[in-house]
Amino acid sequence: MEQQEISVFLFLGFLESGKTKFIQETLEDERMNTGERTLLLVCEEGEEEYNPDLFKVRYVTKVTLESVDELTMDNLSALAKKYKVERVVVEYNGTWLLSQFFEAMPENWVIDQIMTFFDATTFLNFNQNMRQLVFDKVQMTQMVVFNRFKGEYVKEDFHKVIRGISRRPDIVYEYLGGEVVYDDIEDPMPFDVNAPVIEIEDRDFAWFYRDLAEKTDEYIGKTVRFKGMAAVSKKVPKGYIVLGRHIMTCCEADIAYDGFAVKIGNLIKGVETRDWLTVTAKIALEKNAVYRGEGPVLIAEKAERSDPPEEAVVTYY
Repeated sequence: MEQQEISVFLFLGFLESGKTKFIQETLEDERMNTGERTLLLVCEEGEEEYNPDLFKVRYVTKVTLESVDELTMDNLSALAKKYKVERVVVEYNGTWLLSQFFEAMPENWVIDQIMTFFDATTFLNFNQNMRQLVFDKVQMTQMVVFNRFKGEYVKEDFHKVIRGISRRPDIVYEYLGGEVVYDDIEDPMPFDVNAPVIEIEDRDFAWFYRDLAEKTDEYIGKTVRFKGMAAVSKKVPKGYIVLGRHIMTCCEADIAYDGFAVKIGNLIKGVETRDWLTVTAKIALEKNAVYRGEGPVLIAEKAERSDPPEEAVVTYY
């Protein structure tokens, strides 16, 4: 029999970042009292403690995981069965990678919401010294909340760190006095997406790659010109190549080659992996083996060999 889906609300951030306070207030909200049996899964405990007496949600069972070794599919499935769980609220450990939770999630657990909390007084220092963990907590979140924000702080300093990781989440600044301000800083692309031919400078490929991947529908039918390094293999359909760049998302350890399928036809003969090309191409949405399904395919109108760019690796900064 098919298992009933269990909604998961995932709250991320480092110790003392405000997760407990927010979850406490959420469970005190009458609107959350919809009758579901709720598992409050706590993966770290700071100075602030939960007060179940104030919960408006009737059926809440709090379970604490002391070690990441307890984060297994068997253990989570057993907890869900034992407490007849219909909803899971997770206060996640800031030092555990998000992938560890996803790997342990039972198949019928479905992410409903992800929120990330940071202490504004320590965030910039954390980002400088623990960049990989900051990236990990932002990459898939829907909202970032900066608690304990102060008037003398420059919002742009916080904004650019988040936008360097993802353009997806809303950003909220909660000031010490309780005022809540939503981020309204515009993020214009470093290229003109409405130009007859979208010109991508070498340094801006990472932004183009992410924006096209996230907003494919908005690019369909547009023409783009950029330089990339070719990748050719038996897995790539005949007449096509992959053209892209090495992108550093977080740190040197995560440098990866990312690119798009390009239908190059007979415009250039003998293209080999690591050849550098500059192409002008119209963007379409097609099924292609490169994506194992549907994805953005660039139909080349012009292609020429070119010299490598000055920087072999591009970033979002």
